[in-house]
Order: sequence, then C-alpha cells, then structure tokens
Amino acid sequence: MSKVLIATYSWSGRTESVAQKLKQIIGDADMYKIEAPDNTFDQDMYKTDEVATAQIDNNQYPDLVNEMPNTDQYDLILVGSPVWRGAPATPVHTFLEKIQNYSGKVASFYTDAGMANGYEETFKQWAGKLNVLPAHEGSNNLATWLKELN
Repeated sequence: MSKVLIATYSWSGRTESVAQKLKQIIGDADMYKIEAPDNTFDQDMYKTDEVATAQIDNNQYPDLVNEMPNTDQYDLILVGSPVWRGAPATPVHTFLEKIQNYSGKVASFYTDAGMANGYEETFKQWAGKLNVLPAHEGSNNLATWLKELN
C-alpha cells in the first residue's frame, strides 16, 4: 500500500476508534489529530450543533491547534469525521482548506448516529480542488474500502 496519513477529527471518540482500526489494517500509516482549541465546542451535542451551524452560516471555521503535517510525503490522506447535520465536522473544513496544494488522493470515512445525507457532497465541496475518492461509513468493511481506493 502507498504512504498513508489518517487525519481524524473525533468529537466523542467514535471516529477515533475507526481511525485506529484503519491503522491496524494498513499498518504503516501516520496519524494526525484534527483538533480545535479547547472550549470551541460543548460537551452537549445540541450546543455543539448550534456552534457548528453558526460557523458554517458565518463562514468562520475553527482554527486547528496541532501543527499541520507535511502532506507532500503521502500518496493518500484518509480524513475521518463525525457527521454533523449531514456534513463533516467543521474542523475538517479547516484541515481541507490547509491542504489545498496537496496533489495526492483524499478519501473520507465517517461515523454517524443518524443520517449522513449530504456528507459526501459537502466533503467534496469543502475539498475544493483536491482529488477526492469515494467516502465510507466507518462501521464495517474497512479493508474492502481500502482495497477499492488503490
């Protein structure tokens, strides 16, 4: 398999657990935590939803606290996110914005508690000019999805 970066935003820990499963399958993948500053979001999911909705409405996405990786060394970046109102979590927008000069492939995996309608379309929109491959709901068949990406 090619050189892979698994970049993940995880609000509750569920998306992070899928990222860890992907790392086990791939073996030699690097991990990057997409992380917003403390107190950007609330522990209450309804309040977090309000904050994220306001960020999208005002086109004011959160900063990231971890230094960005050098993406030039990767052939594939897997971007993990929970689904918020049918879209990726807003810190993912910031991450995608910061890697616009990346020339490799990008694919998203996501976790959802309800409806993921619109997730892939929003991810592609936020990805801009990036080369986006099909996304995957992260609850099963991860190895099959990874094979399809190659």
